Amino acid sequence: MELGLHTFGDVEASLEAKGAEGARRIRELLDEIELADQVGLDVFGLGEHHRPDYVISAPAVVLAAAAARTKNIRLTSAVTVLSSDDPVRVFQQFATLDLISNGRAEIMAGRGSFIESFPLFGYDLGDYDDLFSEKLELLLALRDQEEVSWQGTVRAPIRGRGVYPRPLQDPLPLWIAVGGTPQSAVRAGSLGLPLAVAIIGGEYPRFAPFFKLYREAGLRAGHDASKLKTSINVHGFIADTTQGAADTFYGPQAQVMDRIGRERGWGPTNRAQFDLARSARGNLFVGEPELVAEKIVAAHRVFGMDRFLLQMAIGPMPHKDLMRGIELYGTKVAPLVRKELTGSAHGATPATLDAQA
Repeated sequence: MELGLHTFGDVEASLEAKGAEGARRIRELLDEIELADQVGLDVFGLGEHHRPDYVISAPAVVLAAAAARTKNIRLTSAVTVLSSDDPVRVFQQFATLDLISNGRAEIMAGRGSFIESFPLFGYDLGDYDDLFSEKLELLLALRDQEEVSWQGTVRAPIRGRGVYPRPLQDPLPLWIAVGGTPQSAVRAGSLGLPLAVAIIGGEYPRFAPFFKLYREAGLRAGHDASKLKTSINVHGFIADTTQGAADTFYGPQAQVMDRIGRERGWGPTNRAQFDLARSARGNLFVGEPELVAEKIVAAHRVFGMDRFLLQMAIGPMPHKDLMRGIELYGTKVAPLVRKELTGSAHGATPATLDAQA
């Protein structure tokens, strides 16, 4: 199983010197990606947002800078908001990233968790479903053939045009990211594309049915079961002690969730809810290395996933604490997880896991 990190590049939106704050966070972020590579983590993802509280609106640009400072780690968006972007430019940007990184680029495409990009780029939210469906269709066509002819309803047609550059990887890896919509899981399975599920609330085992729906749809469509890759993307933090991890992570996590909650009508969070969420079945993966490793292995028993991405850099998390967390993730957590899963009795097949769920 691949182990990695993802973030949206949180910044302090209230600062007047927004450019200086963004520059600081980008410098720190590149250091964090470089360290993740050095300690042997497998993947680093950057999510696209168009808000003052996040610095990443162009993931491919920052990932390209990271590519020049890393050697092995895979570099992915997490996610690319495909509905409000142009698939030709998305493909070109990530194909270029693939060439810069010597074949380490990936796209994680999704609808996005916020809607700011739709009016920003002149799209109607009434076309929400059609935008994603048609643009995903075009992105797949661009990925699979050099010269493309395509016609839809939400974008001008392409008639026999070549799209360049071509990536080093053939095909360029493309994941579908979902937040818990069954139809989205079925769509990913029907297309035979890897599925990434964001789990940010409740007990994580409740998401098991999405994985079952995904695999069933993939098999019905005739796809090889070994190609139906899955990932879970979660919040969490690793420190030398479990108490220290909880105390450090609670404030930034609560600040972000409360800010989003005010926009969406959620009630405020509190420490009791936070502590419940970091319990054995909770959605937060917070603690000392041994505890987090044990929880990752337990999640693998439920989902049989191929990838685990942890979002530690959330809100105003101190850079020094993030660097220590990344170090512990790569040097302590990852070896424990890999040892447990390699050749162990817990390496159940997806079919077995679905039956247990």
